Amino acid sequence: MASYLRPDLLARVEALGLKARTLVEGLRVGDHKSPYHGFSVEFVQHREYVPGDDLRYLDWKVYARSDRYVLKQFEQETNFVGHLLLDASRSMLYGEGERNKLETAKLLAATLAHLILQQRDSAGLYVFDRGWRRQLPPGSQPGLLQEILRTLEDTDPQEKTSIAPLLHELAERVRRRGLVFLISDLLDEVPPLLEGIRHLRFQGHEVVLFHVLHPDEISFPFDGQVRFEGMEGPEILLTRPRLIRPSYLRNLEAYLRELRAGCEANRCDYVLVDTSRPLAETLTAYLARRLKIRRI
Repeated sequence: MASYLRPDLLARVEALGLKARTLVEGLRVGDHKSPYHGFSVEFVQHREYVPGDDLRYLDWKVYARSDRYVLKQFEQETNFVGHLLLDASRSMLYGEGERNKLETAKLLAATLAHLILQQRDSAGLYVFDRGWRRQLPPGSQPGLLQEILRTLEDTDPQEKTSIAPLLHELAERVRRRGLVFLISDLLDEVPPLLEGIRHLRFQGHEVVLFHVLHPDEISFPFDGQVRFEGMEGPEILLTRPRLIRPSYLRNLEAYLRELRAGCEANRCDYVLVDTSRPLAETLTAYLARRLKIRRI
């Protein structure tokens, strides 16, 4: 079960941490901004004094200026819930060894789960193809990480991908605002996918797309005469790749442009995970970027 926990990778991501950039709703004090006001460390606003309030929080400077009793309110910090959505459709089987898309996705999910739980936040795992294959409800209890790792090890792709309906279902079901991490090769229609993301954002969730692609899918390096077999269907194509490469790359560029523009419009993070690159580089670069940007 420890195969998806790499000490070198964990050390690098733990040094950066993972904080919610939007307001989240938590059940205990933690490290992330809450929409509820209390008496913490960062001043937010004043409110009128009510008999019985703690006099320590009276703003005497305001009283001196206006002869009014008001209390300082501060922004609470709380924990967040991280929902890890892992694509287990058959197209994720592409690639050998370290470059296999599913293995990269599992390593990423395990690393994020460890990081979230290590921060005393809550994590849940949702494995899907055209429907939910396995769901581990969010929690922070001891032993949850081991259960997540067991689930990842037991996951074998079977069906096609159908992402958008599942995002809508999750948005309707999960009312408490948190972070949603979608880990997939995103072989689906872009407009419905963006509608699902928009629904999650409307419900107040922060959404991060980890787009897992094999280098063959990015550069289409094939030559000669090649027989292509569909991984999520019976399609078979016998062709000379050099004849279709320009068209393939144009379509890929248009697809990625539409996807990234849609993510930007919905204030959703897009991260390309090229399986030929060390995951430590991709993930730490993203976490470092999060530290520099704060979205309201």
